[in-house]
Amino acid sequence: MNVDSCPLNVNHYSLSNYVIQRTTNNKQPLNYDLFSIMHTPNEQLTTDNKQRPANEHTPPSAVGGLVSGGQWDQILKPSRGWQVVDWRELYRYRDLLYFLVLRGIKAKYAQSVLGVGWAIIQPLFTTLVFTVVFGNLAGISSDGVPYIIFSFAAMVPWNYFSGTLTEASNSLVANANMITKVYFPRIVLPLSAAFSKLLDFAIGMVVMVGFMVYYGFVPGWEILVLPLLILILLLCSLGLGMILSAMAVQYRDVKHAIAFMVQLLMYAAPVVYPASKVPDNYLFWYSLNPMVGVIEGFRSALLGTHPMPWDMVGIGAAVSIVLFVFGTFYFRKMEKVFADVA
Repeated sequence: MNVDSCPLNVNHYSLSNYVIQRTTNNKQPLNYDLFSIMHTPNEQLTTDNKQRPANEHTPPSAVGGLVSGGQWDQILKPSRGWQVVDWRELYRYRDLLYFLVLRGIKAKYAQSVLGVGWAIIQPLFTTLVFTVVFGNLAGISSDGVPYIIFSFAAMVPWNYFSGTLTEASNSLVANANMITKVYFPRIVLPLSAAFSKLLDFAIGMVVMVGFMVYYGFVPGWEILVLPLLILILLLCSLGLGMILSAMAVQYRDVKHAIAFMVQLLMYAAPVVYPASKVPDNYLFWYSLNPMVGVIEGFRSALLGTHPMPWDMVGIGAAVSIVLFVFGTFYFRKMEKVFADVA
C-alpha cells in the first residue's frame, strides 16, 4: 500500500505487526520492523515526498535514518511466518520488565497480614499433609531421609514451576488493556510472571536450608550443580509459560485447564515419591518430564540421597531447551493476533 501525504502515527497498534519499507533515491528498498520504532509514541512520520531538513528530529531507534532526507514512500505489509525474539529490543524495555516484576510481587502480597509469609506457609503446610498421608499412612519410601525434608526438597522447585505456569498462562489476558493501547514487547508479560516467582523460590530455599541445619545435612560437591538445575527449571517454566500464555489468548479453556493440568503433572513428577520407584524400562520416557531431573537433582545436591542422576538431568535439560526455543518462536508467531482477541 503506497502512502502519499499521509501522517502515520506509529503509536497505533494496528500497524505494530507490519514491516515498513523505505525506498530511497537510489531505489534500494530497506525493510524495518515497525516494532523497533513503536516506543516513540508522540512521533509522527509523514510521507509527503518532501525533502526533510538534515537536523530534523528522528525517532531514537530508527535504523539507518528511516526519516532522514531524500524522497521516499512506504509500503505496509504484514509480517508472516516464524520470527525470532528481538533480544536487543527486549533489553531496551528492561525497565518495563523490572517494574512489572515489582508490580507482580506487590500485587500478590499487598494488603496481606502475613505478606511474604505465605511463601513459607503454602509449601510448608503442603509438605506436612504429604508427610502424614504419604509418609506415615501410605508408607512411601523417602530414600532413607525424613519424609518431611524429602518432600520439601521437591516442593521448592515444584512450587516455582506450577506458580509460573499459572501466572504466565494468564499474563496476557490479565493485561489486555495494556496490549490493546500501547506497544511493548509482549514477551515481557510472561517473563515478568516467571521472574516475580523467584522471590517465593528464594524464600523456599531459605526454609530448606533451615531444615538441613535442623536435621544435620551437609551438602557435598553436588551442590555445585544447583545453578544448572535452576537454569533448567527456568527454561522449562518459561518455555511452557510462553506457549500457554499465547494459547490462552485465543482459547480461554487454557485458564480452566491449567489448574487441573498442574495437579496431574505433580503426580507425574517425583514430588511425593522417589524416582527409584519407577520401573527401569519406563525411566527414559519418565525422564522426558524435565521436572524429574530437576527434583531428583535437587535431592541429590541438597540431601545426598543418591548420586547425581546425570541421565535424568541431561534428558530434562535437552527437553527444556527445546521447549524454550519452541516457546519463543510460537509466542512470536501468535503475537500479531493478541490485540485482536485479548
